[in-house]
Amino acid sequence: MSNINITFLGTASAQPSRTRNHSALALRLNGDVWLFDCGEGTQHQIQKSSVKMGRVSKVFITHTHGDHIFGLLPLLASRLNGAGGMVDESSDPRASGVLDSEVTILQPLEIYGPSGTRAYVRTGLLYTHTLLSSSYVVHELWSPNDQPDPLLASLPRPTAELPGRDIQRIDGTWPEIHKDATFSVSAAPILHSVPCVGYVITEAAIPGKIDPKQYIPHLKRTGTPMSAMRQLQQGESVVLSDGTILQGPPKRTGRKLVVLGDTYDPSPITELAMHADVLIHEATNAHLPGIDPETKPNDTYPIVEERSKSRGHSTPQMAGLFAARVNARKLVLNHFSSRYAGDYDPATQHGDQRPAAKETMEAIRALAQSHFSGPVICARDFMTFDVQYSHGVQ
Repeated sequence: MSNINITFLGTASAQPSRTRNHSALALRLNGDVWLFDCGEGTQHQIQKSSVKMGRVSKVFITHTHGDHIFGLLPLLASRLNGAGGMVDESSDPRASGVLDSEVTILQPLEIYGPSGTRAYVRTGLLYTHTLLSSSYVVHELWSPNDQPDPLLASLPRPTAELPGRDIQRIDGTWPEIHKDATFSVSAAPILHSVPCVGYVITEAAIPGKIDPKQYIPHLKRTGTPMSAMRQLQQGESVVLSDGTILQGPPKRTGRKLVVLGDTYDPSPITELAMHADVLIHEATNAHLPGIDPETKPNDTYPIVEERSKSRGHSTPQMAGLFAARVNARKLVLNHFSSRYAGDYDPATQHGDQRPAAKETMEAIRALAQSHFSGPVICARDFMTFDVQYSHGVQ
């Protein structure tokens, strides 16, 4: 069975704070690392964590606001052995077509994001004269009204950039933008102040739990090789020499993880997100009278919600309602205003919980819990946990 681990590298919204960095999440799938968003300072956060930079194979960008993408170019330069080129790159041997065959040998680092992601990466590499020693590819998720970017057509393609896909939406979603034998990724638009995407990572069905006592006696009785147990473990049937048919246990549903970008309404992803084992939902603003010293005298829960929506964001209650709507197993709140400190104090380096921060986050958690009966967790930088099977798989 696969190991799925989530590590939060940054949990702040808009501006970083002393205890929260810009948005970034590392998903470790066995040996690979997939990043979801890459805010400023992400490579520093990786260095401070147990996540391995060299394992990063995919980056999924939810939207192109700076607090979610400003760390992408530095990460590419580090991950792909970048170096400064010459002003006249035509005379730099590293920028010549000779390197094309070399950079395509290794599996390229894949980047997924909304329209504009490719131009952002290409422009940043061009104007910083950054030459990469390994290849990358950008796949863009296109909406019906998206048009080819005229700026992109005028930019020279970096030697390290391989052709990517322009993935069109089908019936409102981008189904299976990536799929391998173990995991698939689908996406859907969610409503924010700019085009934004939510991602759904789904594990393939896993073999059911097998009881050898139900099968081995029959295999021995008919002289069937024990290797037939491998077929049965995969849920297949085995016909014995006496005509008996042994049927392996049915496969069980794999795990589902939903990572939402910034949003005031994630309704378009509802169907894809149903029965998520873990739902990661932003909770940028909260009304915390008596706890948050910056609470305005005339604020109420409805006023704070409307203010949050007007800026494209959610409150903890909105996150809780959506978690209940999709019947999620666990809700993780993320993307907090910089005035809500994480409960990790970097001055101690021991993960101490400061009383004021702990009280604030507990109050935010309770607001979400008022609308969602499942477990609720408030994310903090460097928090890490494994995604468990909701149906008791051992």
